Amino acid sequence: MELAPRSSPVSRWLLLLLLLGLSTGGPGGSSTGFGNFEEIGPLDSHLKPRKTTWLQAASLLFVDNPVGTGFSYVNKSNAYAKDLATVASDMMVLLKTFFSCHKEFQTVPFYIFSESYGGKMAAGIGLELYKAIQQGTIKCNFSGVALGDSWISPVDSVLSWGPYLYSMSLLEDKGLAEVSNIAEQVLDAVNKGFYTEATQLWGKAETIIEKNADGVNFYNILTKSDPTSAMESSLEFTQSHLVRLFQRHVRHLQGDALSQLMNGPIRKKLKIIPEDISWGAQSSSVFLNMEGDFMKPVISIVDELLEAGVNVTIYNGQLDLIVDTIGQEAWVRKLQWPELPKFNELKWKPLYSDPESPETSAFVKSYKNLAFYWILRAGHMVPSDQGAMALKMMRLVTQQE
Repeated sequence: MELAPRSSPVSRWLLLLLLLGLSTGGPGGSSTGFGNFEEIGPLDSHLKPRKTTWLQAASLLFVDNPVGTGFSYVNKSNAYAKDLATVASDMMVLLKTFFSCHKEFQTVPFYIFSESYGGKMAAGIGLELYKAIQQGTIKCNFSGVALGDSWISPVDSVLSWGPYLYSMSLLEDKGLAEVSNIAEQVLDAVNKGFYTEATQLWGKAETIIEKNADGVNFYNILTKSDPTSAMESSLEFTQSHLVRLFQRHVRHLQGDALSQLMNGPIRKKLKIIPEDISWGAQSSSVFLNMEGDFMKPVISIVDELLEAGVNVTIYNGQLDLIVDTIGQEAWVRKLQWPELPKFNELKWKPLYSDPESPETSAFVKSYKNLAFYWILRAGHMVPSDQGAMALKMMRLVTQQE
């Protein structure tokens, strides 16, 4: 856990919890590493000041979750989380301790921002936090969750991959047919509750796409994926599909430069990391243990948050494939929230990150406690691709603009 506080008086602070997941986490990727130094922290991976850091507008709490992610570690193999319920339960322990020890933050507006698999975690954690506050076991001013390119309904993403790539001239008819066929197999497995099988088929679907779209990057379709390197022998994998999935969705978040930074200067700065623990060393085990959770949808949890009156913001990068916007819109249409028809009736509004430029940066639609941001010219990691727009969106979500 890392806390970067603003220097302004506490009464003016906001507190943002950043959770990263599938494409900024795997699960197994680190928000204290990638989220901090590659996306929104005060310094970039070269330790140079970031002009679009979210620290301009809020205090930032980076947490590596599930346990085993980043500098977080376990001493027993049975301590890894295997499902969302455990991930949320672990976070409740942390948040209860945090707000008990830092009473100055109890009345500060507290938002949970997330990305990818972290979005699934944020939904589950947000609901458990709401319940804990109602029960009086945690005291904090919980003000909302933001789900960025989030793995809320994996099958809706998989089903939309083919049509999205086809519309962008990255698949032709035969390729579309192959992708659609495997997507239907994923859907069938999910409908039957065969989530481990669905995970295997998800990996197969990605491989089919890479072959047909000449190595398209799942995180930004305008770029190509780096060639996948061989798995290090230290990673205890036996299932080849998990090897490919881990390499595709986690290893790129732990590049040599970032790893050297975290295990070098940052480790020395923290002064609390045990000698036998390295940043990211347990990420493969985190990923492996969550296999049965990958393809489970959590649309119902988002519904519960909305029904409880919790502010829910959804935002998505236009160029993202792994969690493409079409798939996000599909699961939003499945919400049972009574106010959804009125939300759907609204027209979106354009947003501009630069007030002096006529170039549209995003669109937004908002009704009561639900908002959706369509972020243009951004892939999966919105703050990395469109830092100024991401910062503006955060200010809008937290009612600073």
